[in-house]
Amino acid sequence: MKQASKGRPLWVFRTIAAGAACFLLPAAGTWAGQEGGGQAPAEPTLEETRLTMGKWIETQQIISKERNDWQQGKEILLGRLELVKGEIALLEEKIAEARSGVAKAEEKRTELQSQNEELASTGQQLTEVVAGMEGEVQRLFAATPEPVQTKLQPLVQRIPEDPANTRASVAERFQNVLGILNELNAANHEVTVSYEVRTLADGKPTEVRALYIGLAQAYYVSASGEAGIGRPSADGWKWESSPAVAGDVLIALDIIQGKHTPEFIPLPVRLQ
Repeated sequence: MKQASKGRPLWVFRTIAAGAACFLLPAAGTWAGQEGGGQAPAEPTLEETRLTMGKWIETQQIISKERNDWQQGKEILLGRLELVKGEIALLEEKIAEARSGVAKAEEKRTELQSQNEELASTGQQLTEVVAGMEGEVQRLFAATPEPVQTKLQPLVQRIPEDPANTRASVAERFQNVLGILNELNAANHEVTVSYEVRTLADGKPTEVRALYIGLAQAYYVSASGEAGIGRPSADGWKWESSPAVAGDVLIALDIIQGKHTPEFIPLPVRLQ
């Protein structure tokens, strides 16, 4: 007790003693449970009590540290859990957008497929139409005058021999047909003079001057005064001798060439 009065307060020893008593209770109980006659063990010394208290304090510190570590780990895990939940929500949103995009793409693909089928059907119809127009143009070409045929020959040669097997596109074929029709329409509104070789009544080929009135009628006259009339047919132009028109054809030719005063010239015409 004197030592306590020198450096350490008395309450410290009382606290230590109380703590030591807690650790010594089991031993005391053991002693109480023993039958009389045995020798009671010696009370723990101050050093043993100090060691026991040190172990207890160390144990409490470990428990406190573990509790703090657990609390920190819990907070970290909760933070990570919230982060994962946010990422999951974001992924679900992106998945929903992707599904919506896929649905729109599928709808667009179906629409484009329908348009493609419609275009293919239209293309087939246009192919059939242009093939029919090419046949009609070739028929008209056979009934055009020789000067017009010469002019149209390059365009007519572009018409495919086999419409079902050609590298020319439908657009190119339409353009070619329109070019031929434009030339035919222009020729049908013109009066054309051409120098040609015709087989006359004597059976000899002779150069004549031919006067074409559009694509429907023509007249010719030779230097010797032999004349005739030409008309288109499915097999080409047909010519027949007509000496009576020689004078009128000559006057008409002179008017066109500026060698005669313009006037009305009666020429026979037969419309079909």
